[in-house]
This record gives sequence, structure tokens and C-alpha cells, in this order.
Amino acid sequence: MARRGLLKAVYAMIFVLVLGSASSSSNKDPHTFEGRDVIVQLFQWRYKDIAEECEEFLGPRGYGGVQTSPVHEHVILLGDKVKRPWYEGYQPVSYKLQNRIGNEREFQDMVRRCNRAGVRIYVDTVINHMTAASESAIGTAGSSYDAEGHYEAVPYSPEDFHTKEQCGSPSGNLENMFDINQVRNCRLVGLIDLDQSRENVRDEQVRFLNKLIGMGVAGFRVDAAKHMWPKDLKVIYGRMDNLSAEFFPAGARPLIYQEVIDVRNGEPVTRDQYTGFGRVTEFLYGVNMGTVFRKQDGKQLKDLRNLTKSWDLMPSGDALSFLSNHDNQRGHGYGGDVVLTFFDARLYKMATAFLLAWPYGLPRITSSYRWERNVVDGKDINDWVGPPADSDWNIKPVVRELNGTCGNGWVCEHRWPEVSKLVELRKVSGEAPVTHWWDNGGHAIAFGRRGRAFVVINNEDRPVENVFETDLPPGLYCDVVTGGKAQTGCKGRMFRVSAEHTSRILVDSAWDVPMVAIHVEARL
Repeated sequence: MARRGLLKAVYAMIFVLVLGSASSSSNKDPHTFEGRDVIVQLFQWRYKDIAEECEEFLGPRGYGGVQTSPVHEHVILLGDKVKRPWYEGYQPVSYKLQNRIGNEREFQDMVRRCNRAGVRIYVDTVINHMTAASESAIGTAGSSYDAEGHYEAVPYSPEDFHTKEQCGSPSGNLENMFDINQVRNCRLVGLIDLDQSRENVRDEQVRFLNKLIGMGVAGFRVDAAKHMWPKDLKVIYGRMDNLSAEFFPAGARPLIYQEVIDVRNGEPVTRDQYTGFGRVTEFLYGVNMGTVFRKQDGKQLKDLRNLTKSWDLMPSGDALSFLSNHDNQRGHGYGGDVVLTFFDARLYKMATAFLLAWPYGLPRITSSYRWERNVVDGKDINDWVGPPADSDWNIKPVVRELNGTCGNGWVCEHRWPEVSKLVELRKVSGEAPVTHWWDNGGHAIAFGRRGRAFVVINNEDRPVENVFETDLPPGLYCDVVTGGKAQTGCKGRMFRVSAEHTSRILVDSAWDVPMVAIHVEARL
């Protein structure tokens, strides 16, 4: 009997370990429709506009999902100079679904319409903290809060937050990134820091996340995950429901990708502490890409061949890959001085082509709005500017132009033909491995995706021409960068692949975007 009991205990332990392992790995699956895996961050877009974009553009063009801005109730910041900044959305007041980008009814409508269009929804979630410690007011849904930590609409009380003693810094704010207790127990930029080890906090956050799951979202970006203890996050993630059976297969788990800035500089918080139960944002990817395409620090495009090893990137299955995000395109966080954004449109398009054509990570593109930069002493003093708004601070709708751009102050990088056509190429390439790498020893590269696609990128200051081995079937191909295939031929440049699967391709550095991309579905 004792032996039988022991065996039962051992089997039970193995079952728990296997179940835990399966659960953690499944939190890395985006659950996109077949052939789609590109996420676009529609930063500060209204739910109404996202729903329309899913139906009219993202679904038909093969995008996999949308990352929304935070959906919870947040502060209203109307100072003398700084009025309705974008970052007010990252200061929660409650978990009510009402803020500048829409209400609960509009959110539910968006989720349903996007799922039906073949596009998944991932919500940017803020569970590390609440508002700044110096503020007392009401939020976007009318809920009150105060500087002591009373958030009646949640409810949270002062006991639900880390104390100054738990933090250990003189101010109670994060002062030393090399002190692990400060990183995870102190106030990040003065924001009151929640204690996720408390059951009340866990209950409220799980309730919030499960409500969103029940409404049909596919997963979450976890803001400031670096500043929360992994053991607490693991508990919270483990208590999340399976995804809605209305839109997903039975037993599907939410995608989790966590914001952890780890630049391998010796800080005690590392990405490896979080990859056991979700993906992690790979900031080194965008920073190195920016350095390569800007030709800084001796880096060249040829270095991209072995990027995972040479840049010490995390394994592809653990990574969310991106060039820039809403923070570092404004100089916040890490890499703001080198990352590529829409302000560097030519280089951004070339780098995005590589991001999408090369099989590394789960790729995300940021879709932005314009603001007037005003750099003083190396800092953009307008980095706070919020989304395009009317005189009453209502966010303006997105206006779509026929030329692939947007109006009303919106940039819509994801609509640029040089970007959206590479989403198509990624979909066509599928799981095909990289073949026939070529480089000129400097800033020109080419590579194929076995029998499916071929890409050439020239960041030299002169034309590059070569006869490339492509692996593609013989025939005439339309370059998707300059338009792709039309009913009667090609909209842009054409390239012939011979019976030997080679093609003579010239890429002139004087072109608007000096690159070529062809694939089997762009064959005449």
C-alpha cells in the first residue's frame, strides 16, 4: 500500500510538471489563422477604427493580429503644458472598459468583427502599477482615486501596494536598476506599485484578464513585466481561463508576451526569468537592426546572417521581434537613439522587409501617429504628445488615403505598400527555411525562402547587381515592393528566373526603396 501510494504521488507530480510545461509553451502560441503571424500595434487607435481596419485591410492583406492600447479606465491629465498625453493610458484607475479609445460595447464589437475577419486581438495590459502617487482625481469612467492608494472601483486599498520598506530606496521610487528588490518593489517613475503576491490583487487582475478572454481576445502584452516578480506572474497566468470556444479551439491558452528590457548588461533581472511562461519582447533585435541599417559601430548588413548568435538574441520561439515601439520611438526606454521609426522611412522600410522575410520571432509592426518633434539638448520635449484629437480631446478617426497612407495625423506604416506586401511574402513563405544567402561583404544582402520567395536589400551607396540562385520555379516574377502582380501583368518591376533557377537582379541605391522581393504567388 505504501509503495502504491508513493507511485501515485510520483505519477501525480509528473502529471503536474507535464501539464505546467504544456501550459507555459502554449502561452507562446499566437493562435493566428493559418499562414498569418504578423501583429500590428495600432497605437491609440479607437475600437471603431480597429474594427474597420480588420475588415477592410488587415484581414484581406494577411495580417495575423492587432495589439490594442490599454483598454482599462485611466487617468485624465490636463496640465498647463502637458494635456492628454499618450502615457495617461498606462496609469490605470480601475479595470472598467472605458477610456479615450472606446467603451465596453465598442470593444466587444471590435473583437468579434476582427476575429471574423481572421485577425486576432491582443490587449496591452497594465497590471504592475496604478497612477502616480501625487494624484487624486477621477478617471475616464468617472471612478475616484487618491494619492494614498484608494481605488474604490477596483477596489484597491493602500495595503495592496508595495511599501517603502519593501522597496528599500530612500524615496520609495526605483533608483537602482541593479537592485532586484528596487526593480520589482519600488515605484516605477513614481507610479504606485501593486503587490501581486496579495490574493486580493491577484483576484482582481485575474478577473480583469478573464473578462477580456471571455470577450474573445487571443492574448496580452504585459506592460512592465520586468518590474513584477516572476513567481507572482506565473500564478496569475496560470489562473487565466482558456480562450473563448466561440473563436478558438478547445483548450487554447492565451498568448502572453512580456515587456522585459534585458540588454545583457549585468542587471539582475533577465529575460530568461520570464520565458518559462510566455514570450518576451526582444529589445536587442530592434536596437541592433537600427545600428546595422544606420551603418554605426562598424556593423553591416552581412552581419544579419547570424543575428541570433552574434547579437545574443533569445531563441526564436521565445521572442517577440520588432524594430521599435511606442516608447523607444519617443526616446523612452532602451534604444531610442538608434531604433528605426517612420521618421526614417527609407531605412525603416528596408529593415521591416528583413524583419518580415527572415524567420525569427513573432514579428510586430508599430503603426503610429505624427507629432512635431522638438529636440532640446538631445531630448524631444514633445515626446508626451497624445494622439490626434479635436478641441474637446476626442481622438480623431483614422482617414485612409488611396495611396496607402493615412490622414488626420495618422501614419499607418502597416499600410505602406513596401510593408504590407512583405506581410504577403511572409505568409507565402510559411515555414520554408532560409536558402542561398549572399552578401557583398558589406551592406548588400540577398536570401531565399526555399522555393517560395527571394529578397535582395541594398544599403550601399551604389548599385548592386548579381546573378542570384533563387530556388524559385522558372518564369517571370513581379517585384512586390514596387506593386506586385496585376490582372494584366506587373504593376512594377519584373524579374525573370531561368530554367536553372537563377535571376539577374540589379538594385539601384538611387531607388526610393532599394530592395527587391519576389515570391511564387507573384509569378505571371
